[in-house]
Amino acid sequence: MNDIAYKPDDLIAEDIDAYLDQHQHKSLLRFITCGSVDDGKSTLIGRLLYDSKMIFEDQLASLEADSKKVGTQGEEIDFALLVDGLAAEREQGITIDVAYRFFATEKRKFIVADTPGHEQYTRNMVTGASTADLAVILIDARKGVLTQTRRHSYLAHLIGIRNIVLAVNKMDLVDYDEGVFDDIVSDYRDFAAEIGIEDFLAIPLSGLKGDNIASRSDATPWYDGPALLDHLETVGVDYDRLREQPFRMPVQWVNRPNLDFRGFSGTIAGGRIAPGDKVRVAPSGKLSTVERIVTMRGDLDEAVAGQSVTLTFEDEIDCSRGDVIAAADAPPEVADQFEATIVWMDEHAMLPGRPYILKTATNLATATITDEKYQIDVNTMEKAPGKTLELNGIAVCNISIDKPVPFAPYDENPDLGGFILIDRMTNATVGAGMIHFALRRSQNIHWQAIDITREAHAAQKNQKAKLLWFTGLSGSGKSTIANLVEKKLHAMGKHSFLLDGDNVRHGLNRDLGFTDADRVENIRRVGEVARLMTDAGLIVLTAFISPFRAERQMIRKMIPEGEFIEVFVDTPLDVAEARDIKGLYKKARAGELKNFTGIDSPYETPQNAEIRVNTVEMTAEEAAEYIVDQLFGGRGA
Repeated sequence: MNDIAYKPDDLIAEDIDAYLDQHQHKSLLRFITCGSVDDGKSTLIGRLLYDSKMIFEDQLASLEADSKKVGTQGEEIDFALLVDGLAAEREQGITIDVAYRFFATEKRKFIVADTPGHEQYTRNMVTGASTADLAVILIDARKGVLTQTRRHSYLAHLIGIRNIVLAVNKMDLVDYDEGVFDDIVSDYRDFAAEIGIEDFLAIPLSGLKGDNIASRSDATPWYDGPALLDHLETVGVDYDRLREQPFRMPVQWVNRPNLDFRGFSGTIAGGRIAPGDKVRVAPSGKLSTVERIVTMRGDLDEAVAGQSVTLTFEDEIDCSRGDVIAAADAPPEVADQFEATIVWMDEHAMLPGRPYILKTATNLATATITDEKYQIDVNTMEKAPGKTLELNGIAVCNISIDKPVPFAPYDENPDLGGFILIDRMTNATVGAGMIHFALRRSQNIHWQAIDITREAHAAQKNQKAKLLWFTGLSGSGKSTIANLVEKKLHAMGKHSFLLDGDNVRHGLNRDLGFTDADRVENIRRVGEVARLMTDAGLIVLTAFISPFRAERQMIRKMIPEGEFIEVFVDTPLDVAEARDIKGLYKKARAGELKNFTGIDSPYETPQNAEIRVNTVEMTAEEAAEYIVDQLFGGRGA
């Protein structure tokens, strides 16, 4: 190897500021490599790093040593080892996590994400693709278009990547046969048309030998297109398209360093802005005029999509994090219900009706999946109905959130049309989504103002509305205790109503079973009914197993603060099973009753219940008396 070729740029040692300034003014292209297992993604990236002179002496020495020890290319350098950093990857010779690498040429800077090919790591591939401008989809020339090739092509298109490079790799292993290349390109073109990919560039190459990577290869005289690196240096990036759109900037931070300055900071998601431009803040609709565009390097005369800036206005208007500053004559849509495609990224299945945190741009909202329209098999492109969504699953769903937010369809503006879903209990990112459009109902249905408030209804009954939520295992005594509590409330002259789990399933929820998804919907419906009853000023009692904390928390959020009282009827499983008044545990143990809580479906015990009663230590009557005392401080209160 020629060590001189790999020594650092002399400018680094001579003038580091000049070197950094040189790179600052280059455009940045983010791209991913994806495809089937062993198509050569990591080797290709390693070769790009090598050919762009981004490997230094110590790295080269380490690479040569590692190639001899764990490499897969015999005595030759295994370029994949530059990227496959995890020990498990090197041992298995596969990519598991998304590996990001930076390199640069004279014309452009690059960040490349090497994404895994295995189906179980689809969520990793989606993560890598979410910020990419271009996808290099590799195909092994010996194998042709495979299922994983189709899946990753579909996902790249779904994520909104418009620039696709079909890299037919390992051409050296098929003797650089033009016919093999043409057949693969023809097969891929037919598939690409089916999923909506309108155009792509096909390049025959060898990542190991370097053919058509940094320069055109003599081994493929029949190919007249650009080398891969030439194409990467000249292809247009998405910000070029976004800069021609109407101005959009999600507010990330209200910048108030002192009493004399108030600015709104964020990254411009679309269009361009200049001092004097009229702007509108969504969703409020407030109007103002841009006074200054402030940056660390001084004020700007204009800012465009992709730049991070602070805007100041000529007058004081209400604007905060999560709002979107937009062109006054072209504001974004605002809605609280959408159709979207969701990619599920968690081990625990998505459950329609369960509340999640939705984050889009800088906005946070509580979201529920109201309807799963269909799931998409990314291997066959077939659509199928479904109630839940498992890890790596993709579905088109209707989503409802708790407040109107500014948005754009994802294919128009990924920053305003993309979102993630976060588990409320663990704060883990469980899903990613792309908004298609707002549901018409979100514009046509509005809250009707009423004069008689919930407080007025409660005052008429001389009481405060409450929701007593009894939760516990089957056989714990929830219904018995709730019934006794209501009798005591009735004797005290209180206006109450008891919603019992079994009774509700005879009518309102008779269409629901006992799967996790149906249990979530069961509790959601009961919560909505209970909320209406508390609006009427009633003290509502509910007796439901309600096994999941997330759904109990969902109901708590529905009810005004202080009115939701969680009553945990704490009974050990062995005690509840010994009672088995209805014979349900016996059936569950025999396999005759599926999804039974405590046997083959989990019960998540409350962590901070307002009231806890232990039915091993207390009789049902004592428990009921204790609950009433906790609520009212004595029978006479």
